[in-house]
Amino acid sequence: MSVSSPPRSQRLLVVEPITAEAFAPYGQVIFPNTDGAPFGPADAQLVLNQGIPRFYLMTLTHAGTEFHALTRHRRCTQCLGALANQDWLIAVAPPSEADQPDLSALKGFHIPGHCFIKLAVGTWHAGPYFTQPSVTFYNLELSDTNLTDHQTCNLAQTFGLSFVLKAR
Repeated sequence: MSVSSPPRSQRLLVVEPITAEAFAPYGQVIFPNTDGAPFGPADAQLVLNQGIPRFYLMTLTHAGTEFHALTRHRRCTQCLGALANQDWLIAVAPPSEADQPDLSALKGFHIPGHCFIKLAVGTWHAGPYFTQPSVTFYNLELSDTNLTDHQTCNLAQTFGLSFVLKAR
């Protein structure tokens, strides 16, 4: 007899428009500001002191809206934004010391193309997701984040779940 993964139940996660208040448990939303404005709390509060920062562009194709895993980075913040004013979606669960995300606090957000997000250290996330054929994103994290600071919880194996992000 072989051991198989539990049957997968698919759940809808309704996305909400992102606001600074709604996203606060997971990080920050950075909206455009006037040039020359002094540094303040509306600016990304970055944690990139555990290594060499890496800022790069990544083109993703056919991301869809379904996910069955959440990932977190415990050593740094991560900033994501789309180029060309493209809207996109992300799912997030708050940081914690637990080895698994708190799915009761899982939220989906719609990110308009004129802003970016900063994920707090340890924030569980899935995405970016979108329905366009491709979107180019900028990403700010550490140079070795995907090698040394990449903890993933497979929701299908752990909870028998997958999620589909759905607009309101």
